[in-house]
Amino acid sequence: MAKDACDIYCFDEEKVGRLKVEMKEEEITDTSNIFKVLADPTRLKIAYSLTLEEELCVCDIANVIQSSTATASHHLRSLKKQGLARHRKEGKLVFYRLDDDHVKQLIKIAFDHQREGKMEDDETK
Repeated sequence: MAKDACDIYCFDEEKVGRLKVEMKEEEITDTSNIFKVLADPTRLKIAYSLTLEEELCVCDIANVIQSSTATASHHLRSLKKQGLARHRKEGKLVFYRLDDDHVKQLIKIAFDHQREGKMEDDETK
């Protein structure tokens, strides 16, 4: 069985020093929170839907996730609070979209990565 840890403890002080300077704790926390919000399957489904359609109203999203509009709104507020989505109101309707192309790319890349892993698993069977 292959070991996945070093047999001895040593580290490259120069590399580690550069990394510690580069990594800002606030940025790490804020970025981690993006992934926490997207770790919820319902919110990820909403975000993925918004990569496939530029904009959806709360009622559309509620139907996609098979929930009430109140539940959909709750999840959308979480995405908005984290800076992943934004909304606009048109009369009595509220439409949501992803905040920018970075968010769209992040979600698409995650799905592409997941699909590639599945294909590789299928090929080795």
